[in-house]
Amino acid sequence: MTLNQWRRGFGTAICFSVFGIGGLIIGVVIAPLLLILVRDDTRRQHLTRRLIRQAFKGFIALMRLVGVAESRIGNGERLKRPGLLILANHPSLIDVIYLIANTPNANCIVNGQLANNPFTRGPIKAAGYITNSDPEAVLEAAKASLAAGNSLILFPEGTRTRPSEPISFRRGGANIALHTGTAITPVLIRCNPTTLTKGEPWYRIPPRRICMELQVLSDVPIPHDSNQPVRHRARALTAWLTDYFNKELEQFSHDRDTRPVAGNQADDYRHAGA
Repeated sequence: MTLNQWRRGFGTAICFSVFGIGGLIIGVVIAPLLLILVRDDTRRQHLTRRLIRQAFKGFIALMRLVGVAESRIGNGERLKRPGLLILANHPSLIDVIYLIANTPNANCIVNGQLANNPFTRGPIKAAGYITNSDPEAVLEAAKASLAAGNSLILFPEGTRTRPSEPISFRRGGANIALHTGTAITPVLIRCNPTTLTKGEPWYRIPPRRICMELQVLSDVPIPHDSNQPVRHRARALTAWLTDYFNKELEQFSHDRDTRPVAGNQADDYRHAGA
């Protein structure tokens, strides 16, 4: 391991420590205080989500400061609209941080295991994030959240993408889109070099500073075809989305790899943590 990798490894340890401590503070101190001071559930969840969003912005700034990661986002203004159904690929453990940091009042569908993790349990419960333990309950909670004007973030793969493997979506995102009639806002995410992928420990430090790149695409309208059962339409939409994301991500990666960039920042991008 090079000296630069040792330095970034130390920075990564600092970042993970700060993240864990922050999660405990929100769950053990701030969430109970909000429960006492703010009786309205909706307002309390909104305040918690705003706090988490600001905390994630600070975390992104910390990763940039210690030289662990930089970030770019294209068409980020599209995430500022209310009531979005955001579907994204999932290359890294930390990509959700960038999405939440750039999406006002974002709700999420998270892995049920995170609701039992002592570092993430408190924030998830306080923010009212949806766990994927019960598919039927997820669908109803997603409908209610979108109807309330929240934006909903979902990784349809259900797990992190393994490097160099194609994306394979499950039907959860398509089902929510079809049952709610909500257009899909696709977000392509690219982590270069790869880090914190499926089964990869945090202490495996990449050879250089990572760059997390997000590209927000135009909304995909949901076709209305009452002649087909929803399950058939969901299967077809999932297959289309899988193919669409794979093609768009391949083109996105090709464009980024072949386009000259002046300094650390492309002209049509801005820092995701700004």
